[in-house]
Parts: sequence; C-alpha cells; structure tokens
Amino acid sequence: MEESKIKWQTLDTDVLIVGGGTAGCFAAYTLGKTGDVSVVIAEKANIKRSGCLAAGVNALNAYITKGHDPEFYVNYCLKDADGIARRDLLTTMSERLNHVTKELEDFGLVILKDENGEYVTRGPRNIKINGENIKPLLADAALAQPNVNVINHVNITDLMRKDGQVIGAYGFSVNEPIAYAIRAKAVFVATGGAAGLYRPNNPGFSRHKMWYPPFNTGAGYAMGIRAGAEMTTFEMRFIALRCKDTIAPTGTIAQGVGAPQVNAKGEKYEAKYGHTTSERLYGTVVENREGRGPCTLKTTGIGEAAEEDLYKAYLNMAPSQTLRWLESGRGPDGEDVEVEGTEPYIVGGHTASGYWVDAGRRTTLKGLYAGGDVAGGAPQKYVTGALAEGEIAAESILDDLKDLDLHAEDAAQRPDYDHWFADDDSGLMNTEQLEEAMQKIMDEYAGGITQGYQYNAARLEIAKNKIAELSELAKDLKVSDMDGLLRLYELLDRLTVCPVVIAHLGARKETRWHSFAENADYPEKDEAYACYINSIEKDGEIQIIKRALR
Repeated sequence: MEESKIKWQTLDTDVLIVGGGTAGCFAAYTLGKTGDVSVVIAEKANIKRSGCLAAGVNALNAYITKGHDPEFYVNYCLKDADGIARRDLLTTMSERLNHVTKELEDFGLVILKDENGEYVTRGPRNIKINGENIKPLLADAALAQPNVNVINHVNITDLMRKDGQVIGAYGFSVNEPIAYAIRAKAVFVATGGAAGLYRPNNPGFSRHKMWYPPFNTGAGYAMGIRAGAEMTTFEMRFIALRCKDTIAPTGTIAQGVGAPQVNAKGEKYEAKYGHTTSERLYGTVVENREGRGPCTLKTTGIGEAAEEDLYKAYLNMAPSQTLRWLESGRGPDGEDVEVEGTEPYIVGGHTASGYWVDAGRRTTLKGLYAGGDVAGGAPQKYVTGALAEGEIAAESILDDLKDLDLHAEDAAQRPDYDHWFADDDSGLMNTEQLEEAMQKIMDEYAGGITQGYQYNAARLEIAKNKIAELSELAKDLKVSDMDGLLRLYELLDRLTVCPVVIAHLGARKETRWHSFAENADYPEKDEAYACYINSIEKDGEIQIIKRALR
C-alpha cells in the first residue's frame, strides 16, 4: 500500500472558528474574555492581514448616528432589499452597531471627531475613520486572549458530522503536507462570501483586480451545502458599482464630496431609476446599453482641498485609485470618474445570501453557527454588522456548550486529499483553465457582465448542465504540491456554490432587484414571491424551499 503523502493531525477544542476575518476575530475575542473555553481559529491566510479588511477601510458604513435609532437602520436595510430580509436578524445586529464601534475605538482604531468631540459622519449611517490598521487591531484583540489558539495557513474544506450534528471540521496546511481533523463542541463558520464565480471586469493578469477579495471563494458556503445546511437568498447577488478599471469603491466619492451620477450628456440619471443599491447600478447599465455612456461621477470642480481628501481616503483602502490619479496627472477635480458594474458576487455582508440562521446565528445543523459574510438574512452588515454577528454567535455558543460534547471522529469520513496528488500534474486541463471555463459559463448563461446581468430559464438550464460537466472534469484534476491543492479546492468550492446560485435565480420568477436578479422571463416584480427562496442539497440535488417573510 502506497504511503500517504499527507500526515494527519488531530486537535480537540471547545470551539472551532473557521475564518479569522472580521466576524471570526471578534467572536474569538468575545469567547476569550470568558477564559474557560478553548478556542481555535483556522485561517487560510494570516489573521493579521486576512479577509475583507486586509487593506483597511476609511469609513464604518453601519452606525446609528445622532438623532437616529436602530429601527432607522433596520428600515433602511428592509427597503434596500425590497422586504426580502429578516427583521429579527437586522434588529439584533443593529442594536449592537454602536457598542462594537466603541470596542473598536478601545482597540486603538482612530475614529475622526469634530470640534465637539462627536464622530464625523459621512451620511446618515456612516462615520469616518482612519482604518488602514483595522485588521491588525482586530487580530491583536483575538490573539491577546490566552485561551485562543490561531492556526494560520490552514484551509478548512469539510465539516465533521455525526448523527446530523457538526462535531468539527477537516482541512489542510497550504504550505506543508499536513492535514487536520479538528474536533469541536461547536463550529462557527466566519469565512468570506464567494468571488470568482463569474468572469470579472479585467482579463488575464489583472483578473483578480476585483471589488471583493479573490481569495474569498465560497468555502464557508460550500462546506455547509455539502453537509446539508439550509441556505437562503443566493439569488440576491451583489454587484458593485465601482470606479472603472481600478474597481475602487464609489461611495467615498458620491457621499464624501456629493458627486452625482451623470451620463455622457451630463444628465443626472440616478433619480430616474431609484436610489437603492441595485437601482443605482441598474441605471448605469441601462444608460450605457441605450447609448448614453460612459457614465461618471461628476467630480470636476470639487476643489483642491476635496481632491486632496479623496487622495488620502483611497490610500486607506484602494490605493490603486489614488495612484491612477497621480500617474495620469488628472485628479478628480479636473476629470470626472468613470463608473461601471462588477461581476456578481454572493456575499451576505451586503445582500441577504448565506446560511439560514436563527436570531442567535445558529444554522439548521446542530453545533454549527454562522456570522458575517456567510450568514444570510441580514444585508448591509458591513464591518460593524459582521462584528455584531460574531459577538452574537459567540454568546449563543457559550449558552449552548453545556448541551454540546466532544464526539469521537469517524476517520472513514476524512477527505482523501492524497487522491489529488500525482508526480505529473500536466493533464488535459488544469485548475486555472477549468476556473476560466466556469466563469465564462456563469457570465454568458447565468447573468454576468456581458449579458447586462440578465438571464432566462433557457440560459440557466444550459448553465446548470455545463457546470455539472465541469464538476465531472474536475474529478480528474491532479496537483503536485499543497499550493496546487489549495487552488484545486478553491475551484471545487466555487463549483459547489454555482449550482445553488443557478437554482435560486431560476426559482425566483420575478425581477425584484434590477441587475442583482434581472430575470428576462419575468421582468416585473410579483408579490407572489414576497418570500424567502431557500435550498438544501440532498443526494446531489438542490431542493428549493419557499419560506414566508418574518
């Protein structure tokens, strides 16, 4: 019998946190303060600079500003999602937004203040920060807890289960031939959403210059889907309106200097289509399609002081935009900023896609919890909402641990990582080629950029069949090292998420959110679909469930 290339290690802990990003670090910090539970964070990268906050941010976009209350934020989120969002989840999140912001400030985050000592706002729900170091501060807060152990550079692939309960997870080191079987009383999934399902704006070498982190590949969704967890609202895709080519955020310009969206004729078109997140994107798509593009944010004439502020603001989170202005010699004061939509993403931090959870962020599988970008039902979380959900999940875990025990692992369930290794990995197709084929299929048949984000039943059926064919081809892929195994599993996770997205898009037979879910067969909203579209994968088939609004 051939000797295994990968050596297995078994670890035991009270709580396993999968993903050391925003929600994961804050959950570890919350659990760590008790001092009497053991916590392991398994992180694919390094928690010091991993996740959506890796490069920093310049504002906290979910905050209850002076004169408002949590219900104000809840109503904003419900309106933006046209009612397809969970009021219970939004309320429990919103009630904690200011509390977790204070925690961040106590960690050392610089929040800008005016002459009266009040936080400087950037709209009715936002405050300005100097956030380049926000992720290291969060990581330090988690690492400071003596009962929190961090294992960096470990990619978790599958949940460990027994009798319908999640009892741990499996993964592997991305650097060394080591695999981990981590037994835990409770597992908190706090990974990122799914990028890279669709063909992105930029080709070739620049294809990873995208809005959402390219290393967030839907792993947290995929492990739950494979385990039979219930998922919700994957059809509410998120498509960002961004600065052309650099894919830098536009909100900093639109809100920071009040720049309106205008077409090539100089007409302000935003009011014609609406002001929700999806409508602002949709207006740009239609204006371009009908020949009135390019569309821009009108920044000319904002003045040197405002221009300097934008330079600094983008250095905090998207330095490529500042560099572009400086290299061209044309800053926003002298030239409007062209905007475009990105490819679609599945991300519960902006829309309502993710695990179906209760108010305590418990999933439908006992012992499994979810928060942040992988938890569904509560859109517009942003940074502080993810922190709030990490804290809520941690508190639920502490309440539940008395009824959860460590269970013996069935080693026969361990993923066969050795299966993928070969001395010669130069087969007919490699991982990168299959990834590009997947993105082309999703783009052309499941409503990507080249289709103006539109799809119909016929195209979705083609997408379903072609993705299934790719999944079969992927079974024959081979790798020669651990980095190759990581890239392979990132593809497998995306190929697990794609059919769920396709099934959800087809199940919502209406167009409730223009561009996000632009169903060409059903171009109007239909109140018969004022419900949640949920799904469970069982025996390789995706079963759609309609749940009433709550």
